[in-house]
Amino acid sequence: MNALWHGFADMGAVTRDGAFVVARGDGAYVYDTDGNRYLDATAGLWFANVGHGRGEIADAVAEQLRTIAHYSNFGDLTEPATQELAEKLSAIAPVPGSKIFFTSGGSDSVETAAKLARRYWHEQGRADKKILVGRRLAYHGMHYASTSLGGLTPNKEGYGVLVEDTRTVEWNDAKALLALIEDVGAERIAAFFCEPIIGAGGVYLPPEGYLAEVRQICRDHDILFVADEVVTGFGRIGGSWFASTRFDLQPDLMTTAKGLTSGYLPMGAVFIAPHLAEPFYAGGVWFRHGYTYGGHAGAAAAALANLAIVEREGLLEEAARLETTLHTALAPLADHPRVAEVRSGLGAVAAVQLADPAEGPGLVKALRAQGISGRAAGAGAMQISPSFVMTDAQVAELADGFSRALG
Repeated sequence: MNALWHGFADMGAVTRDGAFVVARGDGAYVYDTDGNRYLDATAGLWFANVGHGRGEIADAVAEQLRTIAHYSNFGDLTEPATQELAEKLSAIAPVPGSKIFFTSGGSDSVETAAKLARRYWHEQGRADKKILVGRRLAYHGMHYASTSLGGLTPNKEGYGVLVEDTRTVEWNDAKALLALIEDVGAERIAAFFCEPIIGAGGVYLPPEGYLAEVRQICRDHDILFVADEVVTGFGRIGGSWFASTRFDLQPDLMTTAKGLTSGYLPMGAVFIAPHLAEPFYAGGVWFRHGYTYGGHAGAAAAALANLAIVEREGLLEEAARLETTLHTALAPLADHPRVAEVRSGLGAVAAVQLADPAEGPGLVKALRAQGISGRAAGAGAMQISPSFVMTDAQVAELADGFSRALG
């Protein structure tokens, strides 16, 4: 019996080999149903920034649920926790005075940004600006617009054209964006979507100066710049709340999720710069879009407790420490014959790129045998995105586990 259909899975293999059931977590470790302990190399799916098993967050959620779990944020409705969280996020936003639109997760956030970008230009009397631009290797989620925007071909296969007027440019060449603008015309392009670090596509760090260059190109051609910080937001980049702050990107729109609640409850948020929000705040213009659980009060309570932990325990600085520690500890793995390269040195992320991408699933299981829970992303890139509470000793444990698993 196998009623659960897993996401991104060969269900034939799962049915044959069985599922890896994670029963509980504590800090940087997770445990299976037999009580075996594994160092969590990926913080779940990039999100457990404060680590697992934080009773403080659970208590905050329980208190909120006993008061009111959720009501609605449509029209003039909201809840105190949701209002408080919006003010908190606006206060730490890369663009001062940003407005906050809550969603249920990262794909929702990207979908919201895509619709809002087109709608903004419509309100400016420039309805021809419809084209949405993404990058090769980028992952922006799994809804219609986000699938179309993404630059991972396997994620698009078998669906046909989902959203018209989307384009893809090379991930690491700002001149490719400029060439597209010259080809189709800036007057037709609504927005450029950019992950500061390519995440699920394989953990690719931006080339020196790339982010500043594409940001300026967007300014010069009146194209909205959308920073997709679903992975990098809330400290993952190291030392700052957002990559957009660290690199002074001042995005028109910024999509977030994951680290907002550290995964304790599903929630996302779109940060909207004041100039983009202005037509809708002036009155008389509705953005007819929203989600039943957007701004969920219980999720807002989780987010507030999560962000309080990050601040109290200095976890932005701990992420900056991990940036250096991961880079140093993992570098020797690049000399292994099964490893093509190690990508690290920016934020609490890294990738051990296998020379043969087909070895990824096997290495995931080999890592488990060494007490490491890992994941293959992109084409054979072993994702490393630990909780910010991971110690230097645990990073050494992680590197040793990889070395043993590689053989």
